[in-house]
Amino acid sequence: MPSTGTLPDGAAVDPLVELRAKLEERNAEIELLHEVVAGVAAARNMDAMLQFIAEVAARETQTDSATIYVFDSAHRNLVLRAVHHAPQGILGRLSLKIGEGITGWVARELLPVALERNAFEDPRFKRIPDLRDQQCQSFLSVPMVAQNEFIGVLNVKSQEPHRYTPRTIRLLQTIAAQAAAAVQGMRLQEGLRVQSVQLSAISEVSKTITSNLYLEEILQLIVAMTAQTYQFKICSIMLLDEDRQELVIKATQSKSRDYVTKPNLKVGESIAGRALHEGRVLTILDVKQTPEYRFPDLAEKENLCSMICVPLISRERSIGVLNCYTEQPKLFNQEEVDGLRTVANQAAIAIENAKLMVRSAIIQEMHHRVKNSLQTVASLLRLQMNRAREGSPEEMLAESINRIVSIAAVHDLLSREELDEVNLREVAETILTLTGRSLLRPGHQIAMRVTGPDIVIPASKASSLALVLNELIQNALEHGFAGSHAGFIEVRIRRSASQVFVDVCNDGDPLPPGFDVRSSNSLGLQIVASLTQNDLGGRFSLKTNGCTCAAVVFAVDGQPLSAGL
Repeated sequence: MPSTGTLPDGAAVDPLVELRAKLEERNAEIELLHEVVAGVAAARNMDAMLQFIAEVAARETQTDSATIYVFDSAHRNLVLRAVHHAPQGILGRLSLKIGEGITGWVARELLPVALERNAFEDPRFKRIPDLRDQQCQSFLSVPMVAQNEFIGVLNVKSQEPHRYTPRTIRLLQTIAAQAAAAVQGMRLQEGLRVQSVQLSAISEVSKTITSNLYLEEILQLIVAMTAQTYQFKICSIMLLDEDRQELVIKATQSKSRDYVTKPNLKVGESIAGRALHEGRVLTILDVKQTPEYRFPDLAEKENLCSMICVPLISRERSIGVLNCYTEQPKLFNQEEVDGLRTVANQAAIAIENAKLMVRSAIIQEMHHRVKNSLQTVASLLRLQMNRAREGSPEEMLAESINRIVSIAAVHDLLSREELDEVNLREVAETILTLTGRSLLRPGHQIAMRVTGPDIVIPASKASSLALVLNELIQNALEHGFAGSHAGFIEVRIRRSASQVFVDVCNDGDPLPPGFDVRSSNSLGLQIVASLTQNDLGGRFSLKTNGCTCAAVVFAVDGQPLSAGL
């Protein structure tokens, strides 16, 4: 016959009854595991799965509440992800350091802690007002581990003393192990999905930056694909204006006018400015609760919460930032950070490629213009050579030098201005200064000035107009002040809707009686007439009326003036 056991009071225990009780416990545990596995499989996402686990844990241990903290490897802390019978607004916001509180101790030691009464008196206990557990009597905490990887901590607690039997502890450890395996599996699956989506997006970005699109279109496609891939509420690229040291929005998929027109940021200002200045990725759980963030009112209006800011780095220098916002609190994992870094690097490459293309176009255009200018210089020198008997070699050489210097001055202005346009007033001031400096005789007091508004003209006309101004100013100095030592030379600029007028006037000696510019044999005036008609498509006249004025008029649209003008 089988032996019988004894109860603490000395009564005999039937071994069959004891065995039946153990089998019932095992069956109950197996059924629980089936329930957990089925619930985990049916959960639509990780948060729903963890919430289900917390509810099962509280029910099976007959406690008042349960909490689950998940380890965030990027920030090296424990984040509250599920709560049973506690406020839901703190999920994703409450975090503990490793070693902080009983939960942090379990995470560090990877050992369970079972406190049946007066848990709040334990030196490891940390009061968390948001969880309303200041007078918590019992507390059972177990680590969540899967394949030797620490995943998080599962806690149950009650307001009254509660006995945690070895079976209860083992049961909670089993639930924690299932939860840890589920989290690990979901992370792996999500990681593979995200990597696949990211690689696809990065591939599209790579194709985009090698396309024939303009930089603005490329950046717009990058932010649109990034927002769609990572499901961001707003994604934008801000580039550094080096002159002002400000970040300016260059592309965003957001339709919000308030966001698009928000003020620029100084380097070091707000989150984006600091990310640029420090050259590192910055993440914010809630921008509305971050004093450093400059636009909390805008974030409230647009329902923006978490933010990740990634610097765009080219040749070890930050040239801009990629800003991404979510609607809900989000902790960015390492895979997401690495993926966004790759997108930012691609954007930086696109920007550098665009700059190289612009520089290449500028160099080609400048080569073309230099070649044309040199051909002009050669033609002028041939004209000068054919008129060699009209002056001394020194005078002819000085005139040629002035013409070359005038062309060089225009090229210098073009290198500092926009590629296709140049400021006429600035050209006139430069030529007036250079010509006066080289030809003004000692003892002469000639006031020189330019009047009129800033007028932009095509770069194609700038060199010809510079030569015209040089000849007219030089002619005024040599002939207008041949017999006088004081006076003025004034370049007057004005324009109408379709024409530009340039007058070079002086109060020196008047023109000889009966002077006709069309019959003049002056090389300088012949050059002016030829350039005005052939290159500028305009008309030139010279007359004395109170003061001597040489007048040049040409059309701004490039069409030659009619003979009646």
